[in-house]
Amino acid sequence: MKKYNFDKIINRKGTNAMSVEGFKEYLFDNSELLQLPCKEEELIPMWVADMEFETVPEVVEAIQRRAEHGILGYTKLFDGDYKQTFLNWAKSRYDYQFNQNHLVTSSGVIPALYDLVQQLCNDDEKVLIFTPSYAYFKHATDYHHIELVTSDLIQKEDNFYINFEDVRQKVKDEKLRLCIFCNPHNPTGRLWTAQELRQLGELCFENQVTIISDEIHCDLLRSGKTFIPFQKVFSDSEEIITCMAPSKTFNLAGLLFAYIIIPNEEQRLQWHQHHLSFENPLSIVAAQAAYQYGEEWLEELKIYLDQNFDFLQNYLTVHLPKAKFSIPEATYLAWIDLTAYFPPNENLTLFFANQAGVLLEGGNMFVDNAAAHIRLNLACPQSRLKEGLKRIVKVIDE
Repeated sequence: MKKYNFDKIINRKGTNAMSVEGFKEYLFDNSELLQLPCKEEELIPMWVADMEFETVPEVVEAIQRRAEHGILGYTKLFDGDYKQTFLNWAKSRYDYQFNQNHLVTSSGVIPALYDLVQQLCNDDEKVLIFTPSYAYFKHATDYHHIELVTSDLIQKEDNFYINFEDVRQKVKDEKLRLCIFCNPHNPTGRLWTAQELRQLGELCFENQVTIISDEIHCDLLRSGKTFIPFQKVFSDSEEIITCMAPSKTFNLAGLLFAYIIIPNEEQRLQWHQHHLSFENPLSIVAAQAAYQYGEEWLEELKIYLDQNFDFLQNYLTVHLPKAKFSIPEATYLAWIDLTAYFPPNENLTLFFANQAGVLLEGGNMFVDNAAAHIRLNLACPQSRLKEGLKRIVKVIDE
């Protein structure tokens, strides 16, 4: 019997939610181009990567108890119970163990990426990413005026693969200092194998390239799948920095809390010297409660997401047969190739907002190797998914 209601529609208007109140600023360079076909409250938001679901009830209760204490002053993570809670989660979920002294915290994975790029790269050095890519990997390098090097993923047999020969050539560049890697991958949902991780790691380490592994989607797998942390494949290496967080797993992104695993002592010392390490007291108790009590909620969520992906695949097969889509191994994001329906230069974000009243992210928002693609967030009630797909199909047919 189901314990949690993922079908519940929750009105986020009036909560300063990016999903429904921040879309103009984020999605559109020029909001004057918007000619929405409906009222804003009638839009279907399927873009930003948070969920339209209530988080774990015990998380809300933990926040309420902590707030009732009445003092929310400067806070740091002094209590070792939190670290042990996460260590227990990592051991249970991924059979992954690490030295808790390597664990530091950040106000999010994105802020950590910005800090680490600056910390690890000199002005004349370069960073490698894989495209299509989460845009903030590029933004982090642009912000610090570091040159970006891209390697296109190869799509074949309904999945995505690393072009290792391309990587082999690019890591030979003496100026290439850092590789930012997404494991599992956003936006394609690719869950990398141990063999792929080992091959990439060996290429990087042979050429003195450090790896930042963004593993924020690691808990959001299709049923029966298993996640492999990059560091687990190279347990003795100090050249992998791992970024994880409860934000995607338990819909806690607004609490701005992430944990970064830095095995290298010198890099960790530099982090402490340059990073403001205060924490939000509500974020600490929320994260601990999520890892202590959230497993049953997560397992029900995964089943619900499986059903949403099955529905999407069947719907596309019937109504958009030329679309290319395969159910991803991880994340709650669907990466759909609409090349058969649109020219490569079409701004699909603007098109679907103006024509369908659906907010989504088009391929132009994923750096490169993404023309005529869209990314849909399926972490929503299935009734909303059905309405969004109905609108998308209708405007394509027209």
